[in-house]
Amino acid sequence: MLKIYGRANSINVQKALWVADECGLAYERTDVGGAFGGNDQPWYRAMNPNGTVPTIDDGGYILWESNAIVRYLASTHAAGTLWPKEPKPRGEADRWMDWQLSVIASGMTTLFWGWIRTPPEKRDLEAMEKARVATADLWSRLDGHLADRAYVAGDHFTMGDIPAGAMAYRWFNLPFAREGLPAMPHLRAWYDRLAARPAYQKHVMIKMT
Repeated sequence: MLKIYGRANSINVQKALWVADECGLAYERTDVGGAFGGNDQPWYRAMNPNGTVPTIDDGGYILWESNAIVRYLASTHAAGTLWPKEPKPRGEADRWMDWQLSVIASGMTTLFWGWIRTPPEKRDLEAMEKARVATADLWSRLDGHLADRAYVAGDHFTMGDIPAGAMAYRWFNLPFAREGLPAMPHLRAWYDRLAARPAYQKHVMIKMT
């Protein structure tokens, strides 16, 4: 059985759990990281020398890095649906997966840690405000891309929706002011479509901690 190591409140672990459910896979999850610890222990570092989560063990095949896990599980268990077989839609999916890591993650991390994991008296409000404005501009790029399509790679849900989709829940639900930000109706409609998916509801739409 597939084993997934990582705490459920980690956005990167949520990606792995979401794709596993979309693939219809049976798996067992072990809490690692954060308050649970364990990611600095020799047994875990033997699998993942970075000590990050998630890590998966698929019948002895060890893999870490959340987007790599999404690609691996989708290509292995859902080729032609979650993992597009045609190069162009697969390229679209890959592009927006990488965009989540290289472009949107930094500002979203500032907002998430500021609002959720930092006591009010210790928040860097200036940095959080800069991130709010800058990250809205970045999300507006995906909003424009979604103007003529239902999902990032076209008309169908694919692996490409998972990384940014996990972050979209935080964007729409963190308690910062929305005044002065672009409306982004296409992004909102995409998020609403994701929110109708049972696996998204189960693994992503949970209390942020």
